[in-house]
Amino acid sequence: MILIDHTCISDDIEDQLFVCNLDKCKGACCVEGDSGAPLDEEEVAILDEIYPMVEPYLTDSGKKAIAEQGTSTKDWDGDFVTPIIDGKECAYAIYDENKILKCGIEAAYLDGKISYKKPISCHLYPIRVTKYDEFHALNYDRWSICSPACDFGKQLGVPVYKFLKEPLIRAYGTQWYDQLTHEIGEREEARANEKR
Repeated sequence: MILIDHTCISDDIEDQLFVCNLDKCKGACCVEGDSGAPLDEEEVAILDEIYPMVEPYLTDSGKKAIAEQGTSTKDWDGDFVTPIIDGKECAYAIYDENKILKCGIEAAYLDGKISYKKPISCHLYPIRVTKYDEFHALNYDRWSICSPACDFGKQLGVPVYKFLKEPLIRAYGTQWYDQLTHEIGEREEARANEKR
């Protein structure tokens, strides 16, 4: 593992190869699972604030779910999550012309309607962050629906931490990310020296 400031980063984030392949998975992470996307407490207020700008992008069933459940809700553990439609897809999910699930929040962001891209838990996936009092644990989440992304990552030779550069910087800052890449570079150099 790598320790930087108040974060503990699992080796998988360095070692695993991963690039989302939406043509293969069709955005399955927006529909699979037991609850909506995890939300930070501050994101609950953000979703309330931006909802009028996001609503026009959503499906009728998504709007109905949000009208009934709110712009966010709580799961069985009492954690904030996005609402879901009939126990399935996220209420903010939309289908494109190729029947690929995408994010209605992100669509509004890309159109310049809002400055918030999407929940950080979605942006960081397949990294899952567990927050403790003293530190954050960053772990790679293995999920069978992401096997096309693993295959694509291997094909392109892209590790998780490089694929997720933008959201990692969004979450922890440029200096933190630079430190991560430095630490990984030193580890790779040490391993290469051991083989000589």
